[in-house]
Amino acid sequence: MNLLPLPAFSDNYIWMLHDGRQALVIDPGEAAPVFAALERHALQLQSILITHHHSDHVGGVAALRAATGAQVWGPARETLPEPVTRVQGGDQVDVLGGPWQVIDVPGHTAGHIAFYSATALPEPVVFCGDTLFSGGCGRLFEGTPAQMQQSLDALSALPDTTQVCCAHEYTLSNLRFALAVEPNNAALLHHMEHCQGLRAQGQPTLPSSMVLERSINPFLRTRETTVATAAHRHDARIHPQQAHEVLAALRAWKNDFR
Repeated sequence: MNLLPLPAFSDNYIWMLHDGRQALVIDPGEAAPVFAALERHALQLQSILITHHHSDHVGGVAALRAATGAQVWGPARETLPEPVTRVQGGDQVDVLGGPWQVIDVPGHTAGHIAFYSATALPEPVVFCGDTLFSGGCGRLFEGTPAQMQQSLDALSALPDTTQVCCAHEYTLSNLRFALAVEPNNAALLHHMEHCQGLRAQGQPTLPSSMVLERSINPFLRTRETTVATAAHRHDARIHPQQAHEVLAALRAWKNDFR
């Protein structure tokens, strides 16, 4: 099985898995990059998985489905381009490379889901949409800090070697913020240098890994004293022992960070 990030728009990735004959794509915000990849690799699109309803994740679904007959799976509680087979946390999707376990990860949107497989690739893989980014997390458009904290805890509990396939190339800006939170984090400093080298060569910084994210991502480190202290320093109203309050302070700080 092959894993490909297909660049879309200015900073999206549409993830594609294929076995040399059939393909699965996740969050196709536009159709053109998928059609190009299908032609380039002589593939048939079998299935489409959707993590949430935002247009930059679903905009290409209708055209791809019409052209290929691909089946579509998506979150049970969000408005999506029909027809869609609806799934939620605890469900299993048996498509290419599966089974895929569905995880509820609300916060960025109210019904956001992720898809996880322990067997599709040599290492486990999770397609987490806009809930978890490398070095960051999604904005809280429809959910609460407590929901996002619970969602990130669920993702963080996945095995160390899990490949983290986020839907945006936000890594360098996220790492700049993470360094404002933890300027002495050696793993973070090393990873920033690594990612700067990748981007200088036009290469993606993704996928990340869960063990790496736990060491560098402040939104997965809300219970660490260094992170909680920095968040409390930024917003003295929060209780630094409450992880979701730390997350709320970090997210508000990140929203205005330049």
